[in-house]
Amino acid sequence: MILLEINNSIVEDALRLRFGGGKAESIDIKVADFDGALYHLSNPEGDKTKILVSISLKFYGELSKHGADELLKSIYGEYMTQPEPGFNVSLLFDLNALPEDKEGLIKKVGLLKRNCFASVFEKYFDLVGKDETRERAVINYRDDETLYVEAKADRVTVIFSTVFKDDDDVIIGKVFMQEFKEGRKASHGSPQVLFSHKDPPQELQGTDAAKGENIGYITFVLEPRHTNEKIRENTINLIHTFRNYLHYHIKCSKAYLHSRMRARTSEFIKVLNRARPEKVTEKKTMSGKTFSRN
Repeated sequence: MILLEINNSIVEDALRLRFGGGKAESIDIKVADFDGALYHLSNPEGDKTKILVSISLKFYGELSKHGADELLKSIYGEYMTQPEPGFNVSLLFDLNALPEDKEGLIKKVGLLKRNCFASVFEKYFDLVGKDETRERAVINYRDDETLYVEAKADRVTVIFSTVFKDDDDVIIGKVFMQEFKEGRKASHGSPQVLFSHKDPPQELQGTDAAKGENIGYITFVLEPRHTNEKIRENTINLIHTFRNYLHYHIKCSKAYLHSRMRARTSEFIKVLNRARPEKVTEKKTMSGKTFSRN
């Protein structure tokens, strides 16, 4: 299966083109990303020697409650600036004062959305094994879909609620979830993955979690081996894109099935055309007798 990129390649390519030196050029680009994210690359006040990179996330206010601002400051430091109107986070770069490792900086900027998400996971990963209040984090990352994160004494539970637009999406989704369960048998280091349809899992009983025929809940049980300092970065990279990963592969599966159905239908039509009897025509001779020809 294909893993989705955690960075934004369009943003990186745009910066790479302008960080490479040469004549400074104007820029005004808006880039859409998953989960309603929107990037804006521009020249503040028309100054071509400076580039402002901004991101807008509808749910950033919920992330900021879990330390998003502090985490971003620790990563981007001096590049953080007053957010552009209509955006949540802005980074300002002076083309005349770039570091030697330009590529490393470009990669960091490409991970801006990922790093916004990382704050809530890092906070709850740090709570494992500590006697602190463990209020569940609720991130409404889409208009009708929610992410729940909760720390226990020995694990972190991450629950995605997702909406399946079509009935057949539920069926294909269940097949994918079964494959995840089978995968855990082959790799004991994998986290436990649970799937519930229509009703929320036991952890969300008594809350306002959505119910319905097209609602699904995917639960990850992350143990200390998934949340420790050495491995947590990879865990965050994989888990924060899971919802998009799931729906991407559902769409790919449907597209493959449709292409196979069209190919098979085309073959059936060819067989039927070959089996069609030729039309029989009758002709009369001068004497009035008739004969038929195929």
